[in-house]
Amino acid sequence: MSNEIQKVGPSVKTSAPAVVLPSSHNHAEKLENFNGMDFKRWQQKMLFYITTLNLIHILKVDPPRLSDTIETVVASDTWNQSDFLCRNYILNGLSDALYNVHSPIQTAKALWESPDKKYRTEDAGMKKFIVGRFLDYKMVDSKTVISQVQELQLILHEIHAKKMELSESFQVAAVIEKLLPSWNDFKNYLKHKRKERKEMGLEDLIVSLRIEEDNRRADKKSGSTIEVKANIVEKESRNNKKRKHSGEGSSQGNSKKSKKFKGKCFNCNKQGHRAMDC
Repeated sequence: MSNEIQKVGPSVKTSAPAVVLPSSHNHAEKLENFNGMDFKRWQQKMLFYITTLNLIHILKVDPPRLSDTIETVVASDTWNQSDFLCRNYILNGLSDALYNVHSPIQTAKALWESPDKKYRTEDAGMKKFIVGRFLDYKMVDSKTVISQVQELQLILHEIHAKKMELSESFQVAAVIEKLLPSWNDFKNYLKHKRKERKEMGLEDLIVSLRIEEDNRRADKKSGSTIEVKANIVEKESRNNKKRKHSGEGSSQGNSKKSKKFKGKCFNCNKQGHRAMDC
Protein backbone atom coordinates (compact mmCIF):
# COMPACT_ATOMS: atom_id res chain seq x y z
CA MET A 1 0.00 0.00 0.00
CA SER A 2 1.44 3.37 -0.97
CA ASN A 3 2.33 5.82 1.75
CA GLU A 4 1.46 8.76 -0.51
CA ILE A 5 -1.75 10.50 0.26
CA GLN A 6 -3.42 12.16 -2.65
CA LYS A 7 -6.02 14.89 -2.20
CA VAL A 8 -8.80 14.34 -4.58
CA GLY A 9 -11.09 17.20 -5.41
CA PRO A 10 -11.20 20.58 -7.09
CA SER A 11 -8.34 22.94 -6.24
CA VAL A 12 -9.32 26.18 -4.43
CA LYS A 13 -8.13 29.40 -6.11
CA THR A 14 -8.45 32.88 -4.67
CA SER A 15 -8.76 35.68 -7.18
CA ALA A 16 -7.83 39.28 -6.32
CA PRO A 17 -8.19 42.40 -8.43
CA ALA A 18 -5.08 43.11 -10.44
CA VAL A 19 -3.04 46.17 -9.50
CA VAL A 20 -3.18 48.63 -12.39
CA LEU A 21 -0.41 51.19 -12.42
CA PRO A 22 -0.81 54.39 -14.37
CA SER A 23 1.35 55.01 -17.37
CA SER A 24 2.72 58.28 -18.66
CA HIS A 25 2.38 57.59 -22.35
CA ASN A 26 -0.46 60.10 -22.61
CA HIS A 27 1.79 62.99 -21.62
CA ALA A 28 4.99 63.20 -23.62
CA GLU A 29 5.89 66.81 -22.74
CA LYS A 30 8.01 67.30 -19.63
CA LEU A 31 7.04 70.17 -17.37
CA GLU A 32 9.46 72.92 -16.46
CA ASN A 33 10.68 72.67 -12.90
CA PHE A 34 9.07 75.09 -10.47
CA ASN A 35 11.67 77.50 -9.02
CA GLY A 36 9.42 79.72 -6.91
CA MET A 37 8.07 81.96 -9.71
CA ASP A 38 4.62 81.85 -11.34
CA PHE A 39 3.29 79.23 -8.95
CA LYS A 40 -0.28 79.41 -10.23
CA ARG A 41 0.78 78.59 -13.78
CA TRP A 42 2.98 75.69 -12.67
CA GLN A 43 0.19 74.37 -10.45
CA GLN A 44 -2.31 74.32 -13.32
CA LYS A 45 0.14 72.53 -15.62
CA MET A 46 1.04 69.96 -12.95
CA LEU A 47 -2.64 69.36 -12.21
CA PHE A 48 -3.29 68.61 -15.86
CA TYR A 49 -0.22 66.37 -15.98
CA ILE A 50 -1.38 64.35 -12.97
CA THR A 51 -4.87 64.08 -14.45
CA THR A 52 -3.52 62.53 -17.67
CA LEU A 53 -1.72 59.96 -15.49
CA ASN A 54 -4.98 58.97 -13.78
CA LEU A 55 -3.59 60.03 -10.41
CA ILE A 56 -5.80 63.00 -9.65
CA HIS A 57 -7.88 61.00 -7.14
CA ILE A 58 -4.83 60.71 -4.88
CA LEU A 59 -4.99 64.47 -4.26
CA LYS A 60 -8.71 64.52 -3.48
CA VAL A 61 -9.47 61.65 -1.09
CA ASP A 62 -7.76 60.03 1.87
CA PRO A 63 -6.21 56.53 1.69
CA PRO A 64 -8.51 53.55 2.42
CA ARG A 65 -8.68 52.15 5.93
CA LEU A 66 -6.87 48.92 6.55
CA SER A 67 -8.69 45.75 7.62
CA ASP A 68 -8.19 41.98 7.51
CA THR A 69 -10.08 41.47 4.25
CA ILE A 70 -8.12 40.76 1.13
CA GLU A 71 -9.97 43.48 -0.79
CA THR A 72 -8.85 46.25 1.54
CA VAL A 73 -5.29 44.94 1.55
CA VAL A 74 -5.15 45.00 -2.24
CA ALA A 75 -6.82 48.44 -2.34
CA SER A 76 -4.27 49.75 0.17
CA ASP A 77 -1.38 48.39 -1.89
CA THR A 78 -2.81 49.99 -5.02
CA TRP A 79 -3.21 53.27 -3.17
CA ASN A 80 0.33 53.23 -1.83
CA GLN A 81 1.79 52.57 -5.27
CA SER A 82 -0.29 55.33 -6.87
CA ASP A 83 0.57 57.72 -4.03
CA PHE A 84 4.26 56.89 -4.46
CA LEU A 85 4.09 57.71 -8.18
CA CYS A 86 2.06 60.88 -7.72
CA ARG A 87 4.33 62.16 -4.94
CA ASN A 88 7.45 61.64 -7.04
CA TYR A 89 5.90 63.20 -10.15
CA ILE A 90 5.25 66.33 -8.08
CA LEU A 91 8.74 66.27 -6.54
CA ASN A 92 10.33 65.88 -9.96
CA GLY A 93 8.47 69.00 -11.06
CA LEU A 94 10.36 71.07 -8.47
CA SER A 95 13.78 72.66 -8.71
CA ASP A 96 16.62 71.00 -6.79
CA ALA A 97 16.41 73.49 -3.94
CA LEU A 98 12.65 73.08 -3.52
CA TYR A 99 12.97 69.31 -3.94
CA ASN A 100 15.20 69.18 -0.88
CA VAL A 101 12.74 71.31 1.10
CA HIS A 102 9.62 69.23 0.28
CA SER A 103 11.01 65.71 -0.08
CA PRO A 104 10.48 64.82 3.63
CA ILE A 105 6.70 65.11 3.13
CA GLN A 106 5.37 61.55 3.04
CA THR A 107 2.11 61.70 1.02
CA ALA A 108 1.26 63.22 -2.34
CA LYS A 109 -1.75 65.07 -0.94
CA ALA A 110 0.28 66.73 1.83
CA LEU A 111 3.00 67.55 -0.70
CA TRP A 112 0.46 69.16 -3.01
CA GLU A 113 -1.08 71.28 -0.24
CA SER A 114 2.23 72.46 1.25
CA PRO A 115 3.42 74.82 -1.53
CA ASP A 116 -0.17 75.83 -2.26
CA LYS A 117 -0.51 77.35 1.22
CA LYS A 118 2.89 79.02 1.01
CA TYR A 119 2.58 80.56 -2.42
CA ARG A 120 -1.06 81.48 -2.04
CA THR A 121 0.06 84.05 0.53
CA GLU A 122 2.72 85.33 -1.84
CA ASP A 123 0.12 85.47 -4.59
CA ALA A 124 -2.01 87.75 -2.40
CA GLY A 125 1.00 90.05 -2.04
CA MET A 126 1.48 89.99 -5.81
CA LYS A 127 -2.15 91.03 -6.28
CA LYS A 128 -1.63 94.06 -4.08
CA PHE A 129 1.53 94.93 -6.03
CA ILE A 130 -0.26 94.79 -9.40
CA VAL A 131 -3.21 96.85 -8.13
CA GLY A 132 -0.73 99.39 -6.75
CA ARG A 133 0.98 99.62 -10.15
CA PHE A 134 -2.34 100.40 -11.80
CA LEU A 135 -3.41 102.99 -9.24
CA ASP A 136 -0.01 104.74 -9.19
CA TYR A 137 0.40 104.81 -12.98
CA LYS A 138 0.81 108.35 -14.31
CA MET A 139 1.01 109.42 -17.93
CA VAL A 140 3.94 111.53 -19.14
CA ASP A 141 4.48 113.89 -22.06
CA SER A 142 7.51 111.99 -23.36
CA LYS A 143 5.37 109.08 -24.60
CA THR A 144 2.32 108.90 -26.82
CA VAL A 145 -1.02 108.57 -25.08
CA ILE A 146 -1.87 105.41 -27.03
CA SER A 147 1.34 103.65 -25.99
CA GLN A 148 0.62 104.49 -22.35
CA VAL A 149 -2.96 103.24 -22.65
CA GLN A 150 -1.54 99.97 -23.98
CA GLU A 151 0.71 99.75 -20.91
CA LEU A 152 -2.37 100.21 -18.73
CA GLN A 153 -4.10 97.42 -20.66
CA LEU A 154 -1.22 95.05 -19.87
CA ILE A 155 -1.55 95.83 -16.16
CA LEU A 156 -5.31 95.27 -16.38
CA HIS A 157 -4.64 91.91 -18.06
CA GLU A 158 -2.42 90.91 -15.12
CA ILE A 159 -5.18 91.96 -12.71
CA HIS A 160 -7.71 89.78 -14.53
CA ALA A 161 -5.22 86.89 -14.59
CA LYS A 162 -5.18 87.09 -10.79
CA LYS A 163 -8.96 86.59 -10.77
CA MET A 164 -9.68 90.21 -9.84
CA GLU A 165 -12.41 91.20 -12.24
CA LEU A 166 -12.91 94.91 -13.02
CA SER A 167 -15.95 96.07 -14.93
CA GLU A 168 -15.27 97.62 -18.32
CA SER A 169 -17.04 100.79 -17.18
CA PHE A 170 -14.52 101.15 -14.33
CA GLN A 171 -11.60 100.55 -16.70
CA VAL A 172 -12.81 103.26 -19.09
CA ALA A 173 -13.34 105.77 -16.27
CA ALA A 174 -9.90 105.01 -14.79
CA VAL A 175 -8.09 105.49 -18.12
CA ILE A 176 -9.90 108.79 -18.74
CA GLU A 177 -8.89 110.07 -15.30
CA LYS A 178 -5.23 109.24 -16.03
CA LEU A 179 -5.06 111.46 -19.13
CA LEU A 180 -2.54 114.32 -19.10
CA PRO A 181 -3.55 117.82 -17.89
CA SER A 182 -3.11 119.05 -21.46
CA TRP A 183 -5.98 116.74 -22.36
CA ASN A 184 -8.44 118.24 -19.86
CA ASP A 185 -10.75 119.61 -22.55
CA PHE A 186 -10.93 116.25 -24.29
CA LYS A 187 -11.28 114.53 -20.91
CA ASN A 188 -14.38 116.63 -20.17
CA TYR A 189 -15.69 115.87 -23.65
CA LEU A 190 -15.33 112.12 -23.03
CA LYS A 191 -17.09 112.40 -19.68
CA HIS A 192 -19.96 114.31 -21.28
CA LYS A 193 -20.07 111.77 -24.08
CA ARG A 194 -20.30 108.92 -21.55
CA LYS A 195 -23.21 110.63 -19.84
CA GLU A 196 -25.04 110.94 -23.14
CA ARG A 197 -24.38 107.39 -24.36
CA LYS A 198 -24.21 105.90 -20.84
CA GLU A 199 -21.84 103.21 -22.10
CA MET A 200 -18.45 103.35 -23.75
CA GLY A 201 -16.27 100.30 -24.25
CA LEU A 202 -12.52 100.31 -23.76
CA GLU A 203 -11.95 99.75 -27.47
CA ASP A 204 -14.21 102.72 -28.30
CA LEU A 205 -12.17 104.87 -25.92
CA ILE A 206 -8.89 103.79 -27.54
CA VAL A 207 -10.22 104.65 -31.01
CA SER A 208 -11.29 108.12 -29.78
CA LEU A 209 -7.91 108.72 -28.16
CA ARG A 210 -6.05 107.60 -31.27
CA ILE A 211 -8.05 109.97 -33.50
CA GLU A 212 -7.56 112.87 -31.09
CA GLU A 213 -3.84 112.25 -30.82
CA ASP A 214 -3.46 112.07 -34.62
CA ASN A 215 -5.35 115.37 -34.95
CA ARG A 216 -3.17 117.02 -32.32
CA ARG A 217 -0.04 115.80 -34.06
CA ALA A 218 -1.25 117.15 -37.40
CA ASP A 219 -2.23 120.51 -35.88
CA LYS A 220 1.12 120.80 -34.15
CA LYS A 221 2.96 120.07 -37.38
CA SER A 222 1.00 122.63 -39.41
CA GLY A 223 1.25 125.16 -36.58
CA SER A 224 5.02 124.88 -36.45
CA THR A 225 5.22 125.56 -40.22
CA ILE A 226 3.11 128.71 -39.88
CA GLU A 227 5.21 129.83 -36.92
CA VAL A 228 8.45 129.42 -38.90
CA LYS A 229 7.05 131.48 -41.78
CA ALA A 230 5.86 134.18 -39.38
CA ASN A 231 9.31 134.35 -37.79
CA ILE A 232 10.96 134.73 -41.19
CA VAL A 233 8.60 137.56 -42.20
CA GLU A 234 9.04 139.28 -38.84
CA LYS A 235 12.82 139.00 -39.07
CA GLU A 236 12.87 140.47 -42.57
CA SER A 237 10.64 143.32 -41.41
CA ARG A 238 12.99 144.09 -38.52
CA ASN A 239 16.02 144.06 -40.83
CA ASN A 240 14.31 146.48 -43.21
CA LYS A 241 13.51 148.82 -40.33
CA LYS A 242 17.09 148.68 -39.13
CA ARG A 243 18.35 149.52 -42.60
CA LYS A 244 15.91 152.40 -42.83
CA HIS A 245 16.85 153.82 -39.45
CA SER A 246 20.54 153.42 -40.13
CA GLY A 247 20.12 155.20 -43.48
CA GLU A 248 18.25 158.08 -41.89
CA GLY A 249 20.86 158.45 -39.17
CA SER A 250 23.74 158.57 -41.61
CA SER A 251 22.04 161.13 -43.83
CA GLN A 252 21.25 163.31 -40.83
CA GLY A 253 24.81 162.99 -39.64
CA ASN A 254 26.14 163.88 -43.04
CA SER A 255 23.85 166.84 -43.28
CA LYS A 256 24.97 168.03 -39.87
CA LYS A 257 28.58 167.54 -40.81
CA SER A 258 27.99 169.36 -44.09
CA LYS A 259 26.36 172.28 -42.25
CA LYS A 260 29.29 172.63 -39.85
CA PHE A 261 31.79 175.35 -41.02
CA LYS A 262 35.41 174.26 -40.87
CA GLY A 263 37.17 177.38 -42.19
CA LYS A 264 38.37 180.64 -40.54
CA CYS A 265 36.53 183.90 -40.33
CA PHE A 266 38.27 186.60 -42.42
CA ASN A 267 37.12 189.25 -39.92
CA CYS A 268 38.21 187.72 -36.58
CA ASN A 269 40.44 184.97 -37.91
CA LYS A 270 38.78 182.38 -35.61
CA GLN A 271 38.59 178.69 -36.63
CA GLY A 272 35.04 177.55 -37.44
CA HIS A 273 33.67 181.06 -37.13
CA ARG A 274 31.88 182.64 -40.06
CA ALA A 275 31.99 186.20 -41.03
CA MET A 276 28.23 186.46 -40.95
CA ASP A 277 28.29 185.62 -37.24
CA CYS A 278 30.61 188.53 -36.35
